[in-house]
Amino acid sequence: MKSISRRDSLKSLSLVTGASLLAPFQLIGQPLPKKDNLGVALVGLGYYSTDLLAPALQQTKHCHLAGIVTGTPEKEKIWQDKYGVKKSNTYNYDTFDQIKDNPEIDVIYIVLPPSMHMEYVVRAAKTGKHVWCEKPMAVTAKECKKMIEACKKAGVSLSIGYRCQHEPNTLAFQKIVKEKSLGNVLSLDCAAGYRDNRTDHWKQKKEMGGGVIYDMGVYPIQGLRLGSGMEPIAVRSAKAWTDRPEIYKDGLADNVEAVLEFPGGVVGTMKTSFAEGYNLLNITCEDGTIEMAPFSSYAGNKGKSPLGEINFPYEVPWQQANQMDQDALAIMAGKPMAVPGEEGLRDIRIVEAILKSAETGKRVEIKP
Repeated sequence: MKSISRRDSLKSLSLVTGASLLAPFQLIGQPLPKKDNLGVALVGLGYYSTDLLAPALQQTKHCHLAGIVTGTPEKEKIWQDKYGVKKSNTYNYDTFDQIKDNPEIDVIYIVLPPSMHMEYVVRAAKTGKHVWCEKPMAVTAKECKKMIEACKKAGVSLSIGYRCQHEPNTLAFQKIVKEKSLGNVLSLDCAAGYRDNRTDHWKQKKEMGGGVIYDMGVYPIQGLRLGSGMEPIAVRSAKAWTDRPEIYKDGLADNVEAVLEFPGGVVGTMKTSFAEGYNLLNITCEDGTIEMAPFSSYAGNKGKSPLGEINFPYEVPWQQANQMDQDALAIMAGKPMAVPGEEGLRDIRIVEAILKSAETGKRVEIKP
């Protein structure tokens, strides 16, 4: 099997970004020609900010950690001492809106439970700062639309934290599909899951946007969409359940399986779980299969096809640093975001259709 040249592939992939494969784009606010490095404020200092985004912001070249927003006073001094965050750039949820008067902060990154995303993206937009929001974008498509409209009205950009859409292994299999190097896509199979033994996290609370379909579920949804190069037209069937009702209450599921229909008769099967671990994407084409395993990890994503290996190695937290650097460059250049709010909205529409199909046992069309 011939290995794809890292240098040649990266050169060609620079012309094929997540944005070039997905439309429509969201136009962003005014470029910032006088800055070559943007100040980022992290909102919510849980695991993802603490263990991944903050370390990644020590590696970025085009943005830096400038501020924090936390509801836990004890964390303020820890972050000030560790990262040199100024007291004047430290906020809580009551003083959040005062960020509008801080010229050192250019981007507000929302890293909160999904149920809080809409409120804080809308509030962030009103400060006039650019907005990054972690996935899942929100709990409902209606909330996603309000977030998009708020940012458009304020003239600021909105980007969703789909790190994989910025990374070279994902771009590599997208390029094969887009160029039909193995012919047309015939079918897909994608799975993402891990065993979560926590009992009192937001992921186990319905009112906070919990349940596996919102968290891990967007990965196989993304895998099917990016792997096919198309948008699904319907959920043919779906099943959602839990074997741990003492943890996943109020109808929450820690296991979801679904079959999605795409144009041209292409079918994609997906599964996601908080009960067992898997991470794979198989794209069956006319002239062979692209096999990615893992396809959505923080590092180590790799794959193979009849065209050769797909393997661009990097270490944690390069993915997050790369994502933020690319988004920062787009803001400074006044260019469209690679992963705009509309991209998050697409996934939440699919999530809602999957949940409806699982509840009714019927085929559910996905309306744009």
